[in-house]
Amino acid sequence: MTRQALEYIQRNYLNETIIKHRDRAEATHVENFPYVAIEETVINAIYHRSHQVREPVEVRIGVDEMIVLSYPGPDRSVRLDQLRAGRANPRSYRNRRIGEFLKELELTEGRCTGIPKIINAMRENGSQPPEFEFNEDHSYFMVRLPVHPLARPPLKASQTPQVTPQVTPQVTDQVGRLLAMVEGEISRTEMQGSLGLKDRMHFREAYLVPALSLGLMEMTIPGAPNSRLQKYRLTQQGRAWLRGLQQ
Repeated sequence: MTRQALEYIQRNYLNETIIKHRDRAEATHVENFPYVAIEETVINAIYHRSHQVREPVEVRIGVDEMIVLSYPGPDRSVRLDQLRAGRANPRSYRNRRIGEFLKELELTEGRCTGIPKIINAMRENGSQPPEFEFNEDHSYFMVRLPVHPLARPPLKASQTPQVTPQVTPQVTDQVGRLLAMVEGEISRTEMQGSLGLKDRMHFREAYLVPALSLGLMEMTIPGAPNSRLQKYRLTQQGRAWLRGLQQ
């Protein structure tokens, strides 16, 4: 199933952009998402997820990013700054037998190799660095792969973003509720409070992440997603999408 899922993503969502230059014959080739980074991210999520938690590995693909979410988070010995530097070395490993099986299938090389490969693949493609996130309880682990800026098709304000198969009518309703109450710039806690939601993770995964993934909302400080000063606002696509729902 893992191979089929990766093949499906590669076949339906990956593409190469060729940029020609006036001053030289050689063109620039960039991928919207490097396949190596996707493969390592998905395999890493399957390898390290807990099979005692009844939550599947989620893969969300939007116009701006690809998000892979798994439960729970990494071993408590792992720090976020280590992951970002590609130097994470957990004291214990989950699912050793699954790791050995994945290695036999040549889907993984060994311990502590996945994160550096993701970082290197994104850098070699000229993409922005991958983002890693988990909370203090290490209850989830999220990897965000930004789309290459030259590979994103431009959208006019009048266009409605295409919804990927992961966006169900329920998600559309939730995102619509979120967008309808956003005025100007607003913090996460203000949005969550206005919607009357107590569970931070539920708000993030059911409302905020889909809106960001579809390019309907954006961060005011995109270079520091976890900043305490972070706020969010609608994009032009978000305003157009909201108008379409209200008509």
